[in-house]
Amino acid sequence: MSDTNLATGSVWRLHHGSHELARLTVTGADMPWVHATAETLPAFEDFRPLFAEQARATAREDWERADVCFLRIREALTMTFPDGGEVAEFALDFHDDGTADWRWHDEPFGPDDL
Repeated sequence: MSDTNLATGSVWRLHHGSHELARLTVTGADMPWVHATAETLPAFEDFRPLFAEQARATAREDWERADVCFLRIREALTMTFPDGGEVAEFALDFHDDGTADWRWHDEPFGPDDL
């Protein structure tokens, strides 16, 4: 993956099938996390409750529930790099302030990577 994909202003995209759900504009990185402003599109609304449930579970440190949400998200959604290539694995959090954070990897995460 190119370092330009992590450059401030580069745009990653979240998809459900052929529908674009969100555009994530990189504001910085604190590896392994990437930080961005999140522009959610109308198709995102179907998944907003799932991301909110994941955030609540994480805040309560209910890791079992958070993992269930993570798996549901990954089964339904894909993420693409700014160059259009598909991200093999990601863990994505949306925040109420219009930002998002995610981790990504070139291979699927193992059980200790979440």
